[in-house]
Amino acid sequence: MNFSQRNTLLILFLQITILIGFSQENGTKYSDADISEFSKTLKPIGRILETEDYYVWCVAPIYGDDGKVHVFYSRWPSKYGMGGWIHKCEIAHAVADKPEGPYTFVETVLAPRPGYWDATTCHNPHIQKVGKKYYLFYMGNSNGKTNTKRIGVAVAKSLSGPWKRAEKPLLDVSEKGNWDDHCTTNPAFLKHPNGQNRLYYKSWNDSAYVTEKGSIRGNRKYGLAVSNKITGKYKKYKGNPIVDFSGFGENRQVEDAYVWYENGTFKMLMRDMGFFDHKVGLYFESKDGINWGKPKIGWFGAEYYITEPPAPSHLKRYGRFERPQLLMKDGQPAYMFNAMQGGKYQTASGFVFKITK
Repeated sequence: MNFSQRNTLLILFLQITILIGFSQENGTKYSDADISEFSKTLKPIGRILETEDYYVWCVAPIYGDDGKVHVFYSRWPSKYGMGGWIHKCEIAHAVADKPEGPYTFVETVLAPRPGYWDATTCHNPHIQKVGKKYYLFYMGNSNGKTNTKRIGVAVAKSLSGPWKRAEKPLLDVSEKGNWDDHCTTNPAFLKHPNGQNRLYYKSWNDSAYVTEKGSIRGNRKYGLAVSNKITGKYKKYKGNPIVDFSGFGENRQVEDAYVWYENGTFKMLMRDMGFFDHKVGLYFESKDGINWGKPKIGWFGAEYYITEPPAPSHLKRYGRFERPQLLMKDGQPAYMFNAMQGGKYQTASGFVFKITK
């Protein structure tokens, strides 16, 4: 065994020891079996896109043909508070020489369009290049509320645009009484190895949203829709929902999926909403991208990686990483981008992890 191999084994041992110690010190119920190998590859780099007078969320990265890192991200004026995402959000474009930044703002690429399905907000960007075109998936709404949230797409031949938006959403809600009759949101797109286009989406039941008590109403689940064309028409999978934690009780839910295919395996990241707890992320694997089984922990809360000042009273989701998006390089995940509250302006920013394999 050479020095490099011994050093790699030592680092792995220390990571495992720290993970176990972290769970014990914080009184959690995490076992070794709960912790994914993916979580052990994450090296925190730090915050990005801290922007005065704005909340920043949903940072979707991609390498451009220029070799630079381009990000498409949600932002809204800070005067509207954290809740401004639902009625005042736009999707902006920024660029950097390297994943950790610094980033330079380029332009707003998608702003609300009065009179259209995305009249009051544009949120949840997810960027993919397929063939020679770029596809920017996102969520829009038309009344500033959750019940008109729909998934759409904008298409361009260059990351510099121009971006042509779909006149109608890619995916609508189902008929009343179905699990997904409230909205379609939080898109994750996957080009299947067989050429099929898969759109993973979050939704919940309208009646449950009205009757559910507590701060997290409804029960968020994930469904799948497929199409022969990226721009649709998408047909919902008959076995939906494909990720459903409601059977575990206590209103356990999920959101913020990112799906990719790596070395013959379908993989998925999500934000946990009660399976383990509300601060960690989830990691899944699947043989077919449909049957996912139980998750493992994909990442921990912010206190495990960094030291932050105490949470200000106006930030209620402080200390957790949300909306994971991967920066892929040569078909492999190289960095994980997240959103988190806090930062220089006590609003919200992006956060970057390097994936060290």
